[in-house]
Amino acid sequence: MANQTRLQALSDFLKARRASISPSSVGLPEGTRRRTPGLRREEVAQLAGVSSTWYTWLEQGRDIKVSSSVLDCIATALKLTNDERKYLFALALETGTGNVLFQQEESSVISPSLQKILQELKTCPTIISDRRCGIVGWNEAAAHVFLDFSKLPIEERNMIRLLFVRKEFRRLAVNWEQFVSGYLSIFRAYYGQYVEDRWYDEFIEELKGLHPAFNEMWEQSRVSSAPDVLLEFRHAKAGKMLFHLTSLQVQGSTDLRCSIYTPAADSNTEIKLKQLMEQHKE
Repeated sequence: MANQTRLQALSDFLKARRASISPSSVGLPEGTRRRTPGLRREEVAQLAGVSSTWYTWLEQGRDIKVSSSVLDCIATALKLTNDERKYLFALALETGTGNVLFQQEESSVISPSLQKILQELKTCPTIISDRRCGIVGWNEAAAHVFLDFSKLPIEERNMIRLLFVRKEFRRLAVNWEQFVSGYLSIFRAYYGQYVEDRWYDEFIEELKGLHPAFNEMWEQSRVSSAPDVLLEFRHAKAGKMLFHLTSLQVQGSTDLRCSIYTPAADSNTEIKLKQLMEQHKE
């Protein structure tokens, strides 16, 4: 079952990337008889220098032998980013970490030094999450901009779930789809690394049932371990706020991520955030 899940994920990824590339961008004619967007399978095979049959089998998710050199050619043909290449290699060569036991208690332990960083980022809303995008730590600024995560049951403190389920997040983010896409790209990077962890498939199926927009956005999501995007928020009390989202991997034995929302330098976001936090103390 785990191998089947991995191969299906590989198949879905290759199809999505192939569909996203216009023929003209790789020097091929657009033609008039294309029934679907993007490249044809035989065109990807031609660009990669492999047989059309072999590539078709790979994209169909068949359990065939692959090599790093051939995968590199396919990655080039599909114009994959470095993170997407890692995702492709992890799925095709089974180089991910596999079904590593996930310990909720271990993942939620934040070191004193990381806790100190959280406290010092006073005007930068910051969230610490685990490899399942579960929220395990946050600072005061994050509680004011987003919500007080301490009031949520632990099982509901998942950033992906909150983005789709809680209306506060949809109202907050003007460019909500871009906001969601950034987190989905991180989530997909984790998925490629831990594809044999059945929790991911169960969670994805759950989200498909909870929110109609999830399935399409998940299928179209890219792969990025550290997206850097500009987000515009419309806060209920502070009004317009602009933040740069920077995502950093925390080095150490626990697989944690630090998402820092830095106020845009050419805006009055930092002033508004300080005022918002001061009002709460009064």
